[in-house]
Amino acid sequence: MNLWLALALEYRLAAMLVLGVLLGCLANLAAYRLAWNPRFISPWGPAPAGAPPRHPADRLPILGWLGLRREAALHGPGFWIRPMIVELLAGLGLMLLYWWEVAQQGLKPHAPVAIPALWPLDVHVQLAVHAILFWLMLVASLVDLDEQNIPDAITVPGTLLGLLAAAAYPFSLLRVFWFEPGGVVSIKFLCLTSPHFPPTWLEGFPAGWGLAIGWGCWWLWCVGLLHRTWYRRHGWRRALELMVARVLRAPSTRPLLLMGLVGSAAIALVWFRGGTAWMGLLSALVGMAGGGTLMWLVRIIGGGTLGREAMGFGDVTLLAMIGTVIGWQGCLVVFFLAAILGLLAGLAPLVLRRETVIAYGPSLCLATVVTIVGWPTFWDWLGPLVEALGLLLPALIALMLVAMTPLLWLIRVVRCLLFPSTGSRRADRL
Repeated sequence: MNLWLALALEYRLAAMLVLGVLLGCLANLAAYRLAWNPRFISPWGPAPAGAPPRHPADRLPILGWLGLRREAALHGPGFWIRPMIVELLAGLGLMLLYWWEVAQQGLKPHAPVAIPALWPLDVHVQLAVHAILFWLMLVASLVDLDEQNIPDAITVPGTLLGLLAAAAYPFSLLRVFWFEPGGVVSIKFLCLTSPHFPPTWLEGFPAGWGLAIGWGCWWLWCVGLLHRTWYRRHGWRRALELMVARVLRAPSTRPLLLMGLVGSAAIALVWFRGGTAWMGLLSALVGMAGGGTLMWLVRIIGGGTLGREAMGFGDVTLLAMIGTVIGWQGCLVVFFLAAILGLLAGLAPLVLRRETVIAYGPSLCLATVVTIVGWPTFWDWLGPLVEALGLLLPALIALMLVAMTPLLWLIRVVRCLLFPSTGSRRADRL
């Protein structure tokens, strides 16, 4: 770490630029390979059938796509533009992220706080976690834009990595300031009870309530990943029978149950150890469950009101993955920001091409980037708001979700008037 910090900032930024470009190359490759209809568009692989042989210059990031324009007849006109822009923006993005988080200390709380001795290590670990999250969100956004689908192959490993990072290095989570006894202000990581100190009954061994909450959040996520299909047209009883039959014969059920058991044992091990590792893991688990549940409820309410699938289940698992890094408090900010961004993003396709189905994943990802980069500012007003509302906050969130019903009903009426031929999907993954 000392050798790295001894380098001039310009050299470190240049290294981040190169690393970001390489991550952009991997993002393009992953987006094409993890899609429902995989495409083998990559300058690093062999030339597809019917294409001219690859040249060494084709392997270069960004510039190599200019040479691959000759394959437009196979992949479509202008296919090379998006991956070239993705690699360029990924490089610039990681460089700017390093400049903001490390050089400018942009995520330090807006308060006169005492900087911890391990602050340089903390910010670099936090940067690494954010870079991995942003890369996963980039891949998810590219796939969602192409197919209106976010594969579990992106969100499941990302969620596991988020939980592992929170347990291994809790200070990789977002930062808040705490008022210690004696009026001293210090920097802590965002935990599930912030802005309040966590109570003793949430601590590790021998207090059991925290373990129960952690297990509950974990199994809620595992059950949510099961392949369930809900056929509303058959009625509740028949739909439940068909869902259970589908879950029992799905090939993924056993691996998911095994993952649930192994994860439960790992959670218990961290709980037995206690300390900041347990509080970090518990905070990430609650963030995962809170973010996923929030989107899950919107999906159910929207589907029931609109009479069609209002939101893909990939959006649910996406916000669950994000919640492991930014906590349930950050998910609230993302939820409202994404709603605004999604509305603005959906206006152009609706007016120009009469498309009523849009990819919501990119809105969630962009809202997450804004939330993380501007977290100290967001926490300045969110922290006092959460403290003031206390136990009324869940009731307020529930009231806002209920208030969505008449709004969505109005949207359904308008959509039916404008697009009477639009059908409805009757099978959902609850």
